[in-house]
Amino acid sequence: MASPSDFAAGMRSQGMNGAGSGKRKRSIIDSSPGSLLDPDHEQDHDHDPDHDAAEHDETRTGASPENKSRRLPGVKRACNECRQQKLRCDVVQEPFQSCSRCNRLKLECKIESNFKRVGKRSKHAEMEKEIERLRRAVQQARSQGFVMDEEDEAHPSAPPSVVQSQLQSPVVASTGYSHTRNSSLMGSDEAVSSLLHLKRGGSYAVPRIARELDEFRLTDEEESQLFSAFFNYYHPFLPFLNPAQTPDQYYQQHPLLYWAIVAVASRRASSDPNILTKLSGPLTRLLWNTVGDVPQSYFVVKALCLLCTWPLPTSTSSADPTHILCGVMMKTATGIGLHRPNHINDFSRVAVELNHEGLHDRIKTWAVANIVAQTIGTGYGQPASTLYDWTLAIRPGVDGPFALGPELEARLQIERFCDKVSKEMYSNASDPRGVAGDEHRAMLMRVYRREFNELQASIVAQNLSPIVYLHLKAACLHLRLAGFFDSSRTPGYLEDLMGLWRATTGYLDYILDGPESCPEQYRYQVRDQYLLKYATNYIQQMLVAAGFALLKLMRSFFVKQIDADRGRHLFHRTIQAIRTTSVVRNDLNWRLAELMVQMWNGAKVETNASAFKSGDDPEIDDSLQLKVRCRHSMSLVFDSIWHWREEYQARGRGTLDASSTHLDSTLAPPSHGLPSNLGLAAASNGALTPSATGSAMGGEGGSSMMGGGGLNFYDNKNSSNYDFWDPQHWMLDGLIDFNFNSFVPIESS
Repeated sequence: MASPSDFAAGMRSQGMNGAGSGKRKRSIIDSSPGSLLDPDHEQDHDHDPDHDAAEHDETRTGASPENKSRRLPGVKRACNECRQQKLRCDVVQEPFQSCSRCNRLKLECKIESNFKRVGKRSKHAEMEKEIERLRRAVQQARSQGFVMDEEDEAHPSAPPSVVQSQLQSPVVASTGYSHTRNSSLMGSDEAVSSLLHLKRGGSYAVPRIARELDEFRLTDEEESQLFSAFFNYYHPFLPFLNPAQTPDQYYQQHPLLYWAIVAVASRRASSDPNILTKLSGPLTRLLWNTVGDVPQSYFVVKALCLLCTWPLPTSTSSADPTHILCGVMMKTATGIGLHRPNHINDFSRVAVELNHEGLHDRIKTWAVANIVAQTIGTGYGQPASTLYDWTLAIRPGVDGPFALGPELEARLQIERFCDKVSKEMYSNASDPRGVAGDEHRAMLMRVYRREFNELQASIVAQNLSPIVYLHLKAACLHLRLAGFFDSSRTPGYLEDLMGLWRATTGYLDYILDGPESCPEQYRYQVRDQYLLKYATNYIQQMLVAAGFALLKLMRSFFVKQIDADRGRHLFHRTIQAIRTTSVVRNDLNWRLAELMVQMWNGAKVETNASAFKSGDDPEIDDSLQLKVRCRHSMSLVFDSIWHWREEYQARGRGTLDASSTHLDSTLAPPSHGLPSNLGLAAASNGALTPSATGSAMGGEGGSSMMGGGGLNFYDNKNSSNYDFWDPQHWMLDGLIDFNFNSFVPIESS
């Protein structure tokens, strides 16, 4: 029997000569010469000749496990490239010197603690999957009409090797594969666009994808056009962003801000009129996901300012989330301390140091948020969630971060005036509807008329843009609409109505014709219906209010006090203007215009009303009184719709057929084309509201606003679908059918 020492010698001799069966078992110390305790190196080295040779050298020199364990603390970590190949590495960490292998092969030599080896099999499998995705993308491009260059085109049935040779190595190279921490391949869309831009292999005329939001994709060319359109046409209405920033910078600040700019600019996109309908669904989901994550970035406040100023189109006001988003915007702003920019650390978990530009940007954002919140409160007839504090105090002639510029300062003064009117005239705590009494309101009217004249004089003297003056006209209309709350026995009743008439016609004349003169740099704002096509939601709401005010005055005893022909012609133009502001066929503005036409045709306006002469005793009645009085100055709009409902519901069930009405050729369709497909409503989470039958006002299978049957009157037996908080919801959601095959014309004079 052999002694233990002889048995050990025999085993060593067998190992040295390669005799013996099966694989030899290596210790963890032998598994990796680069990093001895790295779990990545616990893999098999049988196919690594360099490693086997190195291990053979160690064995030949008589290195024992005991010696290896004693040398363990001195072993240095290998670089990423050598670890990937399981090779010896002579990198020096302190001071750092590249290893000889990386120097020889001109590789980037670096050491990362979180580096993980990429297996060749998994890498090859991933590359095969990527090639398959590329092949499908190429096939999809061909199906859309894109063709390859003739000299590069291969037979469709070519094997994968041929296709891969066509794609060539630049495709794989464009995937940016490396042995660093993020070794995943580039997405298929980016790889395809990179391939097509490299002009190698197959050359397709497919544009490069700049950004992607769910299924919506935006090309580089579209991105450039939309950002240019935003800053040229929309930004002057709310000038608080930086036109010098690139789209990438806006995306890095926050994706919601980037897509909000795209959505606003796509309202009048000439390249693709349906881009807004395609984007509305993904953007709505991104919006509510962002809100649900409790945003802590003031760039989200900027995005909400844009989306509240130009909301996504909706077909009924009950599905419009703008008022809710306004509250989210203001609470987010105060939650992150925008109202206290000098003490921002009181609202932050980490220390924040703001330079001059950062402080100024936050102050400007806070001012714009209040401007937007006030316009939403005024336009929707709701209490505004504004906060006019020390930060927004008027400081004329003061330079520094608190200076907003003449445009925004003027806008802020106008909206603060509107806030005073709303709070004093429509927020009476002693009245159940919040309306001030007749005597108190008459006194407030005198006070605010004088204050408005002073505000108007100070703004006109600055030679500002027509946009500022348009908001000044809107503030005057907001003030004067309180005349509908007066009793017919109120002293100076006719005088207040005449002031309302002047404010209404003044606002309409300005938005339709523009000023008689303006500075040269603002001349573009009075051309090509600029104020109508790119108007904010607030300007559109005040336009609707002016139209209803004109209609109500023209169908009352007051028609004898004014020029009826001028009023009739102005109302015709107002209907055209409301249609022009519409961005999607059958959206809320479009449908309100059709409703106003129906009300006009059924009003039987006295066409031969004689002009009021001094000394006449007018017959004053209560026909101008409002039943709806809880929606501030916009009560007129909701009251008019309620009157329309009562009038036409009393006629019984059926349709409104005005085919026998004498048609007026002055009401032709608007010159701009509007997308008519509202079928995406179901997928847009309420951005565009579908009808109850699944077709959004004119879609297949449903009835149109202007044609087809299927919409019925409101039925008390089925009142569960009726939103009594919103009269427009009753009017605009499937209660009656406007039986017209084209635009509803106004009754001719």
